[in-house]
Amino acid sequence: MFKFLKNKIISKEAKIAVIGLGYVGLPIFLNFLKKNFYVIGIDSDKKKIDLLNKGKSYIKHIKLKKILKIKKNYHFSSKFSDVKNSDIIIICLPTPLKKNFTPEMKYLRQSAKFLRNNIKKGQALILESTTYPGTTEEIYEPVIKSLNYNIGEEFFLMYSPEREDPGNKKFNIANTTKIVSGKTKNCIEIANLIYSSICKKIHSVPNIPTAEMTKLYENIFRSINIGLANEMKIILEKFNIDIYKVINAAKTKPFGFMPFYPGPGLGGHCIPIDPFLLSWKAKKKGLNTKFIKLSGVINRSMPLRVCKKVFKILKDNKIKNNKILILGLSYKKNIDDIRESPALEIIKILKNKKFKVDYSDPYFKQIPIMRNYKLNLKNKIIKPSSLKAYAAVILVTDHDNFDYKLIKKYSNIIIDTRGKFKNSKNIYRA
Repeated sequence: MFKFLKNKIISKEAKIAVIGLGYVGLPIFLNFLKKNFYVIGIDSDKKKIDLLNKGKSYIKHIKLKKILKIKKNYHFSSKFSDVKNSDIIIICLPTPLKKNFTPEMKYLRQSAKFLRNNIKKGQALILESTTYPGTTEEIYEPVIKSLNYNIGEEFFLMYSPEREDPGNKKFNIANTTKIVSGKTKNCIEIANLIYSSICKKIHSVPNIPTAEMTKLYENIFRSINIGLANEMKIILEKFNIDIYKVINAAKTKPFGFMPFYPGPGLGGHCIPIDPFLLSWKAKKKGLNTKFIKLSGVINRSMPLRVCKKVFKILKDNKIKNNKILILGLSYKKNIDDIRESPALEIIKILKNKKFKVDYSDPYFKQIPIMRNYKLNLKNKIIKPSSLKAYAAVILVTDHDNFDYKLIKKYSNIIIDTRGKFKNSKNIYRA
């Protein structure tokens, strides 16, 4: 079966099922489609499937119509049983945090439950979800063993962490090195073979937990450095030193330094979550990850700090107007990705304090319903009269297509969380 599956991949006769068509799954679906594999896109959200079947993408930076008109070797489905018709199963499901900051694994566990009744000998299963080391073997290996399939000969189990960076025009799936591993040497070989068809460089690691940990390490590295930048920003305010000028000076050093910038908090599905995933797993082994957990705590505290600064500025300026405009909902600029965005928490805090909050973001006509947030706000077009009506404007996400000159000229007060504006009387850093 090993040789048979290899030959199917090489000849591009292998059918690929991608489970979870979000910011990770949809790009993977399209990349395999472009390389002439037959691809089955599976998602439990029927509205999403209906849109995709019409050639419409709910992710603005991903264009579907052109490629779907050319390629006919695909179909979208909300039926999990369609994995029976595939050779390669790639799982791209979310692993969010619960309210107590422990990992929510129900989506992966549900998929494992469905797989038990829908997989067959000769298939390969790859998990791409960001997760703690040990997940693949804890959740999916028992399913395969319960069917008495010999892993590495009759069924193939692998892990390959996603490295998506939504909106990045320089790096994509094709030119970003792909980390792969598997339960056996044959599994690793299958993983190498399937991903080499869409990625220029593959890097194999000796076992699945190492691959799972690589993803966490990459994002914890970023979380710690952003946490340092955020804490340094708070410290340097007391010294009346501009953190952005310090970072820009430091990054002139050609070795031993990498710039990370402060902000209103972290967003996206990985960086705000990964420190807590590892801390939770380490605690199970009797370890206390003080340094790693602290970075997550600092970064998650930033939305509240921004709001406290807003309250103080309005009080100091004796402003009674309770209208606030949030500029930018996305967790980073120039994309329509709102997952874990600090803007959501800032809005929630302000509304709890009885502020009337509106937002302006060219990427969102309305705020989508999230797991932890249900916010019904108006999206405002930025113009002189509307800016003047607000007590303060909070720049949360610095999209390039905002008219910053207009914002500066007509806003009463600007709270800048991104270092976009130069200091002036009505501009405050937060």
